[in-house]
Amino acid sequence: MKFSIIICFLLLGFSVNAQKQEVQKSIEVFFEGFHEKDTLKIKSVCADKMILQSISESASKGNKLSDEKVNEFYKSIASIPSTMKFQEKILSYTIQIDGTMAHVWAPYEFYLNDKLSHSGVNTFTLFKEKDSWKIIYLIDTRRK
Repeated sequence: MKFSIIICFLLLGFSVNAQKQEVQKSIEVFFEGFHEKDTLKIKSVCADKMILQSISESASKGNKLSDEKVNEFYKSIASIPSTMKFQEKILSYTIQIDGTMAHVWAPYEFYLNDKLSHSGVNTFTLFKEKDSWKIIYLIDTRRK
């Protein structure tokens, strides 16, 4: 009896870990597409009606919440000049899952031409659609 209970807990643990890896993989594909300026790759892990918001934090200008339309986001990615070098470095992932919903907290540093531009936290909400996790909401903080 004890052996059966231990096996059940081990299998449950493996299942939860596998789901977290699937969620993280969706976020990684998003950033691969971002760095490659490949909007099709980004779209592969995003819902059609994804919501995008950003919080800019500034001591001199105050805090500001801004919205971005998903189509404008894709256009801005596609229009990044080839001469501009940029990297968003994810520092860690904290992933929580409840059924078909997942939430990811991902602190980051953003570099332009190898110089730190700003940092903050990305938070993603994902929905499991059929067999894949799709980003439905993305909000980030930005501070110099």
